[in-house]
Amino acid sequence: MATTVQRDAATSTRTVTGGHLVARALKAEGIEAIFTLCGGHIMDIYDGCVDAGIRIVDVRHEQAAAHAADAWTRLTGVPGCAVVTAGPGLTDTVTAVANAWRAQTPMLVIGGQGPLGQAHMGSLQELDHVGLLRPITKFATTVYHTERIPEILSTAFRQAYNGRPGPAFVEIPADVLFSPVDENAVIDPGKYRSAGKAYGDIRLVEEAARLLSVAQRPAVLAGSQVWHCRGVAELQSLAESLSLPVYLNGSARGALPPGHPLLFVRSRREALARADVVLIVGTPFDFRLGYGRRLASDAKIIQVDLDYGELGHNRGVDVAIAGDAAAVLGQLAAAARPVAGQTKAWLDHLRAAEQKALDKDLPLMNSEAMPIHPLRLATEINDFLTSDTIFIGDGGDVVTFSASVIQTRKPGQWLDPGPLGTLGVGMPFAIAAKVARPDQEAFILFGDGAFGLNGFEFDTALRFNLPVVSVVGNNAAWNQIRYGQVSRYGEARGDIANLLAPTPYDRVVEALGGHGEHVTEPKKIRPALERARASGKASCVNVMIDPNVYSPGTMNQTMYK
Repeated sequence: MATTVQRDAATSTRTVTGGHLVARALKAEGIEAIFTLCGGHIMDIYDGCVDAGIRIVDVRHEQAAAHAADAWTRLTGVPGCAVVTAGPGLTDTVTAVANAWRAQTPMLVIGGQGPLGQAHMGSLQELDHVGLLRPITKFATTVYHTERIPEILSTAFRQAYNGRPGPAFVEIPADVLFSPVDENAVIDPGKYRSAGKAYGDIRLVEEAARLLSVAQRPAVLAGSQVWHCRGVAELQSLAESLSLPVYLNGSARGALPPGHPLLFVRSRREALARADVVLIVGTPFDFRLGYGRRLASDAKIIQVDLDYGELGHNRGVDVAIAGDAAAVLGQLAAAARPVAGQTKAWLDHLRAAEQKALDKDLPLMNSEAMPIHPLRLATEINDFLTSDTIFIGDGGDVVTFSASVIQTRKPGQWLDPGPLGTLGVGMPFAIAAKVARPDQEAFILFGDGAFGLNGFEFDTALRFNLPVVSVVGNNAAWNQIRYGQVSRYGEARGDIANLLAPTPYDRVVEALGGHGEHVTEPKKIRPALERARASGKASCVNVMIDPNVYSPGTMNQTMYK
């Protein structure tokens, strides 16, 4: 293999290969690890990463590599990177790239390609990768000249963060990647990205602050952009200055700690339906909000989003502010004019609604029934988590059940796929979490259907000594879909194509060399979790849960109406 720098004895020129230029560009961006599955088209990148001190984490499926890159960005704020070979190596990433696209995650996929000199001749694994990925990326291109690799990668990173963030794709043909070029010919992109934030129009900010300051029944829904923009402190400052009730979704979970007097969980529908002013920050009016219809029809709506195109989408708004969530929330906090006690009655009303919903769930949260009720499982998990646990939800109905119970203790510790609803993110996200934050615990709640999609990545976790703790909520069914089928077609046809076997997934993990536990009784959940944590291995606790109960979130899905 080529070394980072070669010297031609006859001419005294210094040369460098494309793979080493890739590694240099990644290092300049602050990337400490790549996620990959080996292939002949990309091996020079590995050689470059070894010299650059970049960790190489090889997985069992390219989809997992791209999911891990997505999680790396969310956790660290530094773009994640997946490196995959041509053809099926690249096509295997498509689902994960689409997931990052909908989740607004800036990340980079580098793909191999057949040699330019053999273009359109049918070389091994040749495919139009750029055409395939262009609709689900911010930027997709081919590198045609080795010396331009740093420049093209800098463009990819810049475009990934441009406006609404998202993934970028760069393919590098084999002859471009492996060819040595004169160091003096390499194009240095210099400082190619702004470190600044996009602030909101001051007139709009002042109007929004005025509305919030006079609101009697305000509500704040903070979405993933609050965490992605690192706006946690600004959100807390605004909420506390005006005594605003706050609801969190996506990556924003944990932005207010459990027990905070302004954090509300179970009364969101009530709050949004009755509020007189609603502030929506960094989350779209998509299916999760009934496309905006779940907000009171007469409420004043303030929307803040990085993406100008998302403002007023599906629902008209009174004040639309394009900007970085942290920057705009800071502006709003500075412009707010608090009135003491103005929202007390409203907060008391919402707290009573929270308690009423909790009282309804408590019997199920403490249930001793067998099969185990999903709310009991969620309660045991919530009590088990530590202040440093990163929680990953990878499932349908069992994760929906858990959303009102499981609360991460700090910001940046909740990972779920996002609005694309992709299953199979659990192990890739956990692998990224343990590589990025080795001193923190990574915990996965799987549905049994989701486990089957990337469960073999337990092999990756075990090879790299990443002690992930996981639970499978095993109801032997794709229950979120099953509910819709039963509702629409009746019991006789409700179980078509959505039933699974009650597979002992713990035994699967044990066979790979990990720690497994099988649980059928509620009282045995916590001891099994403790043993899994103490094992120091990638572990799986397989919990048999009731297949004949469905979460309210599943039953309220608009697709079933």
